[in-house]
Amino acid sequence: MKESSTPIIKHLNDFLDWIDVEKGLASTTQENYARFLERFFDWLRNNDLTDLKPHELSEDHVWKYRIYLARHTTEKKPEGLKRSTQQYYLIGLRSLLRYFAKRDITSLPPDKITLPKDDSGDEVRNLSIDQLKKIFAKPDVTSKSGLRDRAILETFFSTGMRISELVALDRKQISNSLKKDELELSITGKGKKTRTVYFSKRALTWLARYLDGRKDEDAALFVNYRAPKDASRRLTARSIQKRVKKYAVEAGLPQDTTPHVLRHSFATDLLRKGVDIRILQEFLGHSSITATQIYTHVTDKQLRDIHGKFHGGDELDA
Repeated sequence: MKESSTPIIKHLNDFLDWIDVEKGLASTTQENYARFLERFFDWLRNNDLTDLKPHELSEDHVWKYRIYLARHTTEKKPEGLKRSTQQYYLIGLRSLLRYFAKRDITSLPPDKITLPKDDSGDEVRNLSIDQLKKIFAKPDVTSKSGLRDRAILETFFSTGMRISELVALDRKQISNSLKKDELELSITGKGKKTRTVYFSKRALTWLARYLDGRKDEDAALFVNYRAPKDASRRLTARSIQKRVKKYAVEAGLPQDTTPHVLRHSFATDLLRKGVDIRILQEFLGHSSITATQIYTHVTDKQLRDIHGKFHGGDELDA
């Protein structure tokens, strides 16, 4: 191990290169890590710690940063940061420490960063079928952008894609299969892991309607109709997040309905219909079954209901 003479703040670009090359994380994930770490860097600046070196970072620094996250309020968020949000910022810092360890740079061990318990509960947020019907009905499909947005919503629920995977789709991957009843598509997702996703006839129908109205030659499947002529027309992850939130609010659904909630809804729907969790792992592209097990609350409840109905032990009272 060696001590670095470079301040922690100056290691950001090398860290982002590392998670790109070594970890194979998507560009949107890299942007998120940069944003999470910028909050920590702002805290360092505000506490005259701009020149703090990796080996100088102490558990006391981390503790004070955690207090800051727990108590930080703004005009937009007078209630402070949710514990789940605090987790993201701490995960960013822990990943930076893991980078230091991998590069043999002396610093605080990553396991010194413990995460606060998520206050959102153990269950995964997902939408019921009735809620999905409501949000699907909100885009104005008489407009080009509304038709595009309906196709996006249908694609999320049909495939269970991550938002970065959906953004990366090209038109040519879909256009030759629109007259089929279904489509199997090989994509490269998180960690550069390749998997197959499946488009239902329903999703392909909406994609066909959307693409029929496209007059441009842009390679991207989902485009921003308002993009400048000299700029990329590929719709960004941020734009899609805003559209999903807009339709959720209009449908009377929780404001924290995100594309990832649609992915959770895809997974939950499959589990409720009897899909084995190992198969679900393949659908979602999880490298470890541990990540998929967050959905077991669905089958756990079904098992409890079955146990209570068929194995109550009432015959022993006779």
